[in-house]
Amino acid sequence: MIWNEKIETMNLEDLKEVQSKRLKSMLDYIYNNSTFYKNKFDKEGINIEDIKSIDDITKLPFTTKEDMRDNYPFGIFSNKSKLAEIHVSSGTTGNPTLVGYTKDDIGLWSDVMARTLGCAGAKPGDVIQIAYGYGLFTGGLGFHYGALEMGLTIIPCSAGMTKRQLKIMEDFKPRILACTPSYAMYMSEDAKDMGMDPRKSSWEIGIFGAEPWSESMRTQIENTWNILATDVYGLSEIIGPGVAQECTNKEGLHVFSDVFYPEIINPTTGQPVKEGEDGELVFTTFTKKAIPVLRYRTRDIVSMTNKQCKCGRTSPRISKIKGRTDDMIVVRGINVFPSQIEHVLVNIEGTTPHYQLVVDRSSKNLDTLEIHVEVEQKIFSDEIKKLTQFENKIQDEIESMLGVSVKVKLLEPRSIERSIGKAVRVIDKRNI
Repeated sequence: MIWNEKIETMNLEDLKEVQSKRLKSMLDYIYNNSTFYKNKFDKEGINIEDIKSIDDITKLPFTTKEDMRDNYPFGIFSNKSKLAEIHVSSGTTGNPTLVGYTKDDIGLWSDVMARTLGCAGAKPGDVIQIAYGYGLFTGGLGFHYGALEMGLTIIPCSAGMTKRQLKIMEDFKPRILACTPSYAMYMSEDAKDMGMDPRKSSWEIGIFGAEPWSESMRTQIENTWNILATDVYGLSEIIGPGVAQECTNKEGLHVFSDVFYPEIINPTTGQPVKEGEDGELVFTTFTKKAIPVLRYRTRDIVSMTNKQCKCGRTSPRISKIKGRTDDMIVVRGINVFPSQIEHVLVNIEGTTPHYQLVVDRSSKNLDTLEIHVEVEQKIFSDEIKKLTQFENKIQDEIESMLGVSVKVKLLEPRSIERSIGKAVRVIDKRNI
């Protein structure tokens, strides 16, 4: 269903007018309410009166995660006097990223999450099982707010307690599951251990996100659970989940571009790329009040199309995340994304969707890449010769994909530590 038909099917000329008006209003707001942005504009000699339409957005500066961390906790905020809610995203180093919401921001979040749920095929009266974490992580509460707005029945499971999750699914028959894709596969293992047939679950729609996942993994999830697996995109710096969502056609994620304006840039030059080309995703928030952000560099690599979707929505669509400029690892000059490895593995019978990339540096200062791959138990029942052949097959296919030599290490099922949140795909042991 389309939750907000007027805005979601608006013709592009009218949408552009809405975007232009909201951009100018947003610039006036942050210049007068954010010391961070006022100083930034003044230092770079930017006169916001020179910005006449959305086409002028490229004249404005970027905002980065480092800006948010360097101005922790409240330095980048435009309105902290009316904060209704605060969330913190964890980081590997330095200060975390702090995000906040006014009461109006919570209303905005509820609306875009209702659009998200409708895009995935939800309708009022459905039962949703939310297995994203609640708390400082924005996932669980974002879905909760949207489900309340739409009129769904909510089972707020949060993440973890897998056996209980499965019992709840059996007892209450929710139609929709919301969690990370890796956790969906993790739950399938416990389901089988409990003697359940995952294909007979009550779930008809899955809304999976918070980590990159490939088309191959989508197929595996859909086949395992007999479910429609859709991709949701969001990040706490923008609002949380609810920035973009696939419709049931699964031909790209619809960006709610009346409130979150997307650009795709060359991550090196900062210049726009052509429609359909891969680049770094950049967002501007038009209507947030607590912490609006201008041209925020997400570090996510995607492509984008402005063609109208078969569902009737006119908003731009981004591809599934193809990698991240920061999660990307460089091995002997070759760019490697975990999603590339995943694409190979899920198409090899006998492997599981659990893997890790271990990067190290040898005594000769050469980078090494070792792929740890869990395989089905029956593989370990074969003779050593067949095991070696299977290992070589995986190695050959990965090397053919990447163009760099790797070492493959086969592991028995459940050897890699499981996560109820984002899966840890890369372990970089290099001192760089």
